[in-house]
Amino acid sequence: MSGTMRSSAGLDERRRRILYRSWHRGTREMDLLLGQFADARIDALDARDLDDIEALLEAQDRDVFSWLTGELALPAEFDTPVFSQIREFHRHTGAVFI
Repeated sequence: MSGTMRSSAGLDERRRRILYRSWHRGTREMDLLLGQFADARIDALDARDLDDIEALLEAQDRDVFSWLTGELALPAEFDTPVFSQIREFHRHTGAVFI
């Protein structure tokens, strides 16, 4: 099971590939962080955002996780609007229930 809650039907090939890669990162934590974002926002991303998320998908899971949590400083090349969207998407103001 991939974890995705959305169908890739109706998505162009590039978006389908990004959706798949977002849910198949190598660590479950990153699958959830990037996959949930892709499920919710893949339709709304413009060409520049798609470029930026593809670059992010090439980075190591540990690095991306550390950038998202603030453990490591975010390198300038990844300081993009789409990274800010991912970070904001996972900002919780209340209790998190699993």
